[in-house]
Amino acid sequence: MEIGIAFDLKADYVSAADGAPPIVGGHAGGPGALPDDLYEEFDSIATVEGIERALARGGYKTRRLGGGRRFLESVLTKPCDLVFNIAEGFGTRSREAHVPSVLEMLQIPYTHSDPLTLATTLDKEVAKRLVASHGLATPRFAVIERADRVRDVERLALQYPLFAKPLFEGSSMGVRKKSRVRDAAELAERVERLLADYREPVLVEEFCSGPEFTVGLVGNGASLRVLGVMEIVSKAVPQAEFVYSLEVKRNDDWHLEVDYHVPPRRAPELVECVADLARGAFRALGCRDLARIDIRLDGAGSPRFLECNPLPGLKPGWSDLALLCDRAGIEYDTLILDVVRAARERWRL
Repeated sequence: MEIGIAFDLKADYVSAADGAPPIVGGHAGGPGALPDDLYEEFDSIATVEGIERALARGGYKTRRLGGGRRFLESVLTKPCDLVFNIAEGFGTRSREAHVPSVLEMLQIPYTHSDPLTLATTLDKEVAKRLVASHGLATPRFAVIERADRVRDVERLALQYPLFAKPLFEGSSMGVRKKSRVRDAAELAERVERLLADYREPVLVEEFCSGPEFTVGLVGNGASLRVLGVMEIVSKAVPQAEFVYSLEVKRNDDWHLEVDYHVPPRRAPELVECVADLARGAFRALGCRDLARIDIRLDGAGSPRFLECNPLPGLKPGWSDLALLCDRAGIEYDTLILDVVRAARERWRL
């Protein structure tokens, strides 16, 4: 069986951006300037190489399909038996749905979630409303489309501190240590900056001050299983003030800021509640094959759904899910081959 790998490399987009407006540190530096995390969602070649090695060890032939037009030309010229999809797409809130939409049109099987789920989870408001409709807890929130609508938060009586982030970005784009705001003045300043940087609405939600967890899940239906629950523990600031920000994730000395505990050093009953919420969110959002769910406890100690990533990063030794599996005793190759196995069972290949 030949498996094609659909992906978007950060290097390709950065190279194509030569001559674009200047990229500056975390905020617009003038008219037309771009935030420095514009290409944060895209992969490094190390991710593609890691997936290739795992698939080869599993007995599969592989072919690099890339993303965008290159991907289209590749699958139209020579379809694969299965596509391992980690392509993020570019340009719209439906960008993660681009590749699977093409594959469905061409009737080519693929891994990971379908276009509807990928579009739903990228729009954080839609995802939260859908999860809440299934009776699953998520922080109260508002969506702000213009700077002069910040007062909508007061009308909804959301309780400070609050957390502000772009409405449809991933990979912690727009999530900075300043994303946690303590009052109306800080909120107005942060919302104005996000609107200018990302040119999309801003999600404002009540900040959860308790421990933070991320949960890996693989499989489908009755075969869905939790790979592990990882607690992200702050070392540099009090947990009640901790933001798992882009600054933390980019820091080469990240071990000075956070610890990762798998399993969490918490009561088993609490860890199981976190896992249950993750399973519920996975099913409510229609995820398939693989996903990573972010959860945090509120001030009263109750788990709250934050986000779902149905295309989680898979860079060996770096991405949260890879770190989680490593600490849970799951080899990287096993993770990749389990995703393929889940997809093959689903497609009956």
